[in-house]
Amino acid sequence: MLSPITGPQAPAAPQGQSFGTGPVQVAMLLPLSGDPSLIAIGSSMANGAQLAMEFIGSSPSMKDNITLTIKDTGTTAQGAAQAASQAVSEGASLILGPLLSDQVGAVAGVTRSAGINVIAFSNNPGAAQPGVYLLNVLPGSETHRSLGYARAQGRKAFAGLFPTSSAGQVQQTAFTQAASDLGLRVVGLYTFASEGEAQDAVNRLLPTLTAGQVDALFLPDRASAPVIAGLLAQAKVDPADLLIIGSADWNGDPQILAAPALTGAIYPALDDTGYQAILPQYQQRFGATPHPLVTIAYTAVILANASTLALATPRYDRTLLTSAGGFNGRDGVFRFLADGRSEYGLVIKKVQPGGAVVVDGPKL
Repeated sequence: MLSPITGPQAPAAPQGQSFGTGPVQVAMLLPLSGDPSLIAIGSSMANGAQLAMEFIGSSPSMKDNITLTIKDTGTTAQGAAQAASQAVSEGASLILGPLLSDQVGAVAGVTRSAGINVIAFSNNPGAAQPGVYLLNVLPGSETHRSLGYARAQGRKAFAGLFPTSSAGQVQQTAFTQAASDLGLRVVGLYTFASEGEAQDAVNRLLPTLTAGQVDALFLPDRASAPVIAGLLAQAKVDPADLLIIGSADWNGDPQILAAPALTGAIYPALDDTGYQAILPQYQQRFGATPHPLVTIAYTAVILANASTLALATPRYDRTLLTSAGGFNGRDGVFRFLADGRSEYGLVIKKVQPGGAVVVDGPKL
């Protein structure tokens, strides 16, 4: 008996919460179960994606090109890989997310063979690769921006203090590379694993400070910066003689803003105009304050819906994604590099009593 001739199997119906009616399937992978702190971030980003889809649907100047399906990754690499495999089987042309760097690597293993590009949300540059683009502020980009600003303010000799953690190592590498790119003189690099070691590092740094051999100090770690700045203040280091430089991770942290010893310190940040624009709408709709990454999720959806990308042949072509002109999102101008990293137009903020103010506008 002859078997019936069948054609290619149709993609399965998308599983997950879906928005939009466009012909191009896009999946967004977020942590919506597991660690409560990550659930809070994932839920906020999912809500931001929903607001973006509603904006697309209501805008007379935008075509509804995509159907967006949100999938739960949990907090494991395996969960992210399973969500990505499901998205591929459902005919997704692009994957947005996941959030965690180990999850990004697992998803890349799925999408590479399927020929699908990923726009992920990790801020770990090690997760980037061709075809896996990181839509987040990366240490290299932010450090280059802040050190460049310090140089423009006349600072000539730099030092850095870093925790002996994986994040600290990434920041130290970014600092060293940015200083080299900018032609800056690095006088010292110091590491610490405890408050006691931080005190020792400050003690070793003090002779160069009192001798006027260092006029800019990089303190990227949000948790330890107030303590280290306090130790410098106790040692009578004149704030006018030393510019403290933080990281984008400082932004909005109440302990940073409340630390008297950090008054006058500067740090890079996304322009928060887009966040402030979303804030009232989000609060009215969802009854809560969104996580700062809400704007990145919103931007990812608007980008995915762009006709120049969604309707291109092939869809979401890498050459188009890495256009040097970049894109304009909720957080301002950004662009993807061929190696998967991103660059953002960041502002510089200065810590002042009662808050932080922008002292230099957005620049790539």
